Parts: sequence; structure tokens; C-alpha cells
Amino acid sequence: MMSDSTVITDLNEAEEGTSLWKDAWIRLRKNHLALFGLGVMLFLCTIALLTPWIAPYGYETQNLQLGAAPPSWEHWLGTDIFGRDMLTRIMYGSRVSLAVGFIATGVALLIGVLYGTVAGYAGGRVDAVMMRLVDILYALPFMIFIVLLMVVFGRNILLLFLAIGAVEWLTMARIVRGQVQSLRRQEFVEAAISLGLSRWTIIRRHLIPNTLGPVIVYTTLTIPSVMLLEAFLSFLGLGIQPPQSSWGLLISYGVETMEEYPWLLIFPGLALSITLFALNFLGDGLRDALDPKASKD
Repeated sequence: MMSDSTVITDLNEAEEGTSLWKDAWIRLRKNHLALFGLGVMLFLCTIALLTPWIAPYGYETQNLQLGAAPPSWEHWLGTDIFGRDMLTRIMYGSRVSLAVGFIATGVALLIGVLYGTVAGYAGGRVDAVMMRLVDILYALPFMIFIVLLMVVFGRNILLLFLAIGAVEWLTMARIVRGQVQSLRRQEFVEAAISLGLSRWTIIRRHLIPNTLGPVIVYTTLTIPSVMLLEAFLSFLGLGIQPPQSSWGLLISYGVETMEEYPWLLIFPGLALSITLFALNFLGDGLRDALDPKASKD
């Protein structure tokens, strides 16, 4: 016969239970590579935020007599051809590169989630028309579209954020649309319809929150893609312009002088590579942690 205390303990454990997010966090903590990626990103974001106060030198401080000097105790990552400290320029470049990654991804997230949710929930002809538009946009050379925007409207950093975000939402829309199509047949959606809730209320309260798992995973994989696109545009001279700096722009300068001053290419390239690896590790870990099938193992 079970004692009263044992019964109470079992009831408490049953009441506590677990949630999807708590279960996902438990699985994520077991993935050491994902935790490493998360730690690296938190460290880089902290450095980017504190750069104006912790940078060893001023952003535009030059020493023309010093010129391009290799790494030393005074300049840990060396200097560029104008005698500017490379560590300082990489730290300031992280602010722009990470901002492009997060803000442009945020724009793509906003457009893609709303568009995909409406298409998936509406279904029928509305869905067909909306997704055919996505197919048409996929066929367009978006690199040329971004280049034209930068040429016509000028090299504005805000325009760069919006332009990159505006071309990265298509895959997000397809992912969300597929999730919503499977969710709209669930009982909780039918119950909301029977209660007389409007379509926008159902979309806002029931559908979008239930697509957050795949959306979060794809977001972590979109950020490195956006950062690479910004680096490519800066490499072509169409992205961030001096006196501002980004990792892509520093890599562009490094390529021009890599034979004489290899550190001008190596260190910005390492910064970008480490960030991309960290984001991919984190994205893979989140994908495994939020996989509903994994919770059954």
C-alpha cells in the first residue's frame, strides 16, 4: 500500500510536467557544439556592443609612419597600410556585420512568416497565386536587384539592411506555409473557428506561435547567409563604405595586399569564419532540440 506522501510526490511530479521549450533546452544543453556556438555568439555580441569603450585605439586613429606593421605587443593583430590598428577595425567591423546579419534577417523573418502564414491558412486560389509569385521571384537574379538598388539610391547602410532582407524571405515563406498547412487541420484550430474567432486572431494567437520552432532554426541559418552576402557586396565595393567598416570590407582590402601583408586578410577572415561556424553549430543544435521526433527517443 502506498503512503500519502508518495502519492503527493507523484501528483506534484505529474503537475509539473514539461513543455516543448523546456524539453528543447534540456536537449540543447547536451549538445556541446551548439553550446559552443551560443557562447561564441554571446561573446561576439558583447564585444560589438562594448567596442566604443574597450577598443584599444580610436576608430580612425592613423600612424602613417608606422604603415602596415605585423602583429606585435603594441598592435596584437598588426596595422593596415594607414597605420590603423587591425584589432580595433575588426571590433568595429563586427558591429556592422552582426547588425546586417540580425536586422536583415529580422526583415526577412517578418515578411516571410506573415506571407507564408496567410498563404498556408487561406489555401485554394489565394495560396496558388501567392506561391506562384514566390516562384517568379525565385527566378529573378536578386544579386542584380540589390546592385541596382545600391546604384540608384546610393550606398546607404539602412538600404543595405532592407535590400538584403527583402531577398531572403522567400525560403522562410515556403517553410512557414508548409507548417501552417499541417496545423490548420488540427483540432485546436477547428475549436478556435467554432468559437467564432477571426482569421487574423487565429493566425496571430494559434498558427504563428506554433511555427516558431522551424522558424527559429531557419533564422540561425539565415544570419550567416546574410552576413556572407554583405561580405560579398562589400568585397565588390557595393556594401559598407569608408570610413565605416565591416568584415567583408576588411577582407576586400586584405585580398588586394595579401602577398605583402597577409595578416590584413587572415584576421578578418578568421573573425567571419568563426562567426559562421558558431551560427551553423547553433542552428544544427536548435534543429535537433526542437525536432518533435527527438522528444520521443
